[in-house]
Amino acid sequence: MNNLTFIPFQPKYAKTFKNLNLEWIKKFFVVENKDIELLDNCEENIINKGGYIFFAKIDTTIVGCVAYIKIEDNVYELGKMAISEAYQGKKIGQELLTFAINFAKEEQWKQVILYSSVKLTNALHIYKKVGFKEVPLEPNVVYKRSSIKMELNLK
Repeated sequence: MNNLTFIPFQPKYAKTFKNLNLEWIKKFFVVENKDIELLDNCEENIINKGGYIFFAKIDTTIVGCVAYIKIEDNVYELGKMAISEAYQGKKIGQELLTFAINFAKEEQWKQVILYSSVKLTNALHIYKKVGFKEVPLEPNVVYKRSSIKMELNLK
């Protein structure tokens, strides 16, 4: 898609970030308190704590998003990745993930981790495709839906 671009967070898109994520979470899971905390206050809880949010945009329409939540220096959690249902199946998720990984490499991060669910087979496929490897899941994960942890070592 030659009119697909990626843009950094802007406060005017905070509600879009929330809605994109609620769309997929409600489709497959139950919205949890941690979701509401992050989605209602994404600038405060992600951006202001050293994280990043990016959007996939086609012309003037935001069609997807992804967040990096800072864990420690040079280690970030990839999360809240969503593609609008109307735009799924067009490889936008793969392009957004590639953009996000390239950003992490440019920033010279050591590692990117993510938590997902074995129910999300399409997502797991693209994570593996870009090099994420499954690692043991901690016993007390933040989200009940997390049934798999993956990491991508960049150094």
